[in-house]
Amino acid sequence: MTSMAARLLAAPEEHASNPLIPHTYELVVGIFAFAVVFFVVGRMLVPRIQKTLAERTDAIEGGIKRAEEAQAEAQALQKRYTEQLEEARRDAARLREEAREQAAQVKAELREEAQAEARRLVEAAHAQIEADRQAAFAQLRTEIGRLSTDLAGRIVGESLEDEARQSRIVDRFLDELESSNAQAVR
Repeated sequence: MTSMAARLLAAPEEHASNPLIPHTYELVVGIFAFAVVFFVVGRMLVPRIQKTLAERTDAIEGGIKRAEEAQAEAQALQKRYTEQLEEARRDAARLREEAREQAAQVKAELREEAQAEARRLVEAAHAQIEADRQAAFAQLRTEIGRLSTDLAGRIVGESLEDEARQSRIVDRFLDELESSNAQAVR
């Protein structure tokens, strides 16, 4: 190595005239520095750079995948929401129809109850009228019987005070009246 060092020291004198050609020691130091830098960059920086680039690539691809997954999930949610909304609309329509049917049924039941109540009231009124008519007829019959016995007693000139006889006469007279009215109506 000594001879090389001597040559390197001597070389500057030889090449001193050409500025484009470097001195030998500069070449050796440059090659050595280049090798050190190349080694450091190749062994330490390049793997870190590649790792960072790989992480960025993964992050970008993962972001794209996540975005695609999120978009697919959003579409699935939108589809599910649309289906639920449609189902809710069908349920609401079904409930409205059931409510209409129930309302119509309740209305029909109330109408039937009202008609039954009206029939019951009419029947009760007819029964009351019939009872009142029978009572009036019985009272009228009694009154007519009393008046006719008084009148007959005045005409005949004798008293018709006997209750049994009076009752038979009145009943016979009224029966004759009813039968003659029945024949006249036919």
